[in-house]
Amino acid sequence: MKLSALWPFRHFGLKVLSLGLAILLWMAVAGEETVERGLRVPLELQQVPAGLELTGEVPTAVDVRVRGASGALSRVAAGEVVAVLDLRSARAGQRLFPLTPEQVRAPFGVEIVQVTPSAIAFAFEPSATRTVPVELSVEGRPAPGYIVGSMTSEPARVEIVGPESAVKRATEALAEPVPIAGARDRVRETVTVGVLDPALRLKSARSAIVTIDIQPAPLERTLHNQPVHLSNLGATLVAQADPSTVNVSLRGSREALARLQSDDVRAFVDVAGLGTGLYPLTVYADVKREAGVTRIEPSVVQVRISRGQ
Repeated sequence: MKLSALWPFRHFGLKVLSLGLAILLWMAVAGEETVERGLRVPLELQQVPAGLELTGEVPTAVDVRVRGASGALSRVAAGEVVAVLDLRSARAGQRLFPLTPEQVRAPFGVEIVQVTPSAIAFAFEPSATRTVPVELSVEGRPAPGYIVGSMTSEPARVEIVGPESAVKRATEALAEPVPIAGARDRVRETVTVGVLDPALRLKSARSAIVTIDIQPAPLERTLHNQPVHLSNLGATLVAQADPSTVNVSLRGSREALARLQSDDVRAFVDVAGLGTGLYPLTVYADVKREAGVTRIEPSVVQVRISRGQ
């Protein structure tokens, strides 16, 4: 017997197994109930013409009705059904684009029955660019007695892109605030630059190097004969400072110094842990207002500590 005559029987067992699996699969699918289901699916926009910008609120999703075997629909994962709109024919102005079931991508076995809405309106404007300055700001306050001086940015101007009407309204780009809390010297930070109008964007992703000059406040004021307080004196001790008053010089803005009162400044020496005796101690000062202490005269006083009666 020739080999060709035996060919239909080669791998006979595998062929029977394959046929059985195919029949079982067909029976499983044929036995499943056909159902419909509503889905919220993403809307993908393609081929937006160069030189045009979408304006107004742009929809990101649409509703679809799908039909198929219950098992097939239950296996549909997020993102497998997507509505696609081709905008290559768009022109400036208000335009209406139909959306049909044929424009929805879906897995095999899933039929698109209906799309809602059946048409979507878009507004298009010519694209425009413009160069605007970078607006700088700070966060916090410098150390008492210091003020914010000049602020510079590199780059000082950036190019924005977007719909023509929005570009015409734009006057500036914004840099992140630079933290300067407690600063006594120049502060330099690399910050992100952006625009508040969501219709606009920078022509290229941009950061800026911002330099903030921190300077001593321009004015100084001296409060005379401020009493020297004795801090942390032991309960059974008495003490006396010689001299008992000092002059405290402060630096700040005109407004802060004008509001400053004698009670806003407390000169003191710290006698914590000291017993009886005579001690030369440094005088410090606390200030309630936004002003910095520049000098205390005298800066050292003699403190005599003795036992209380």
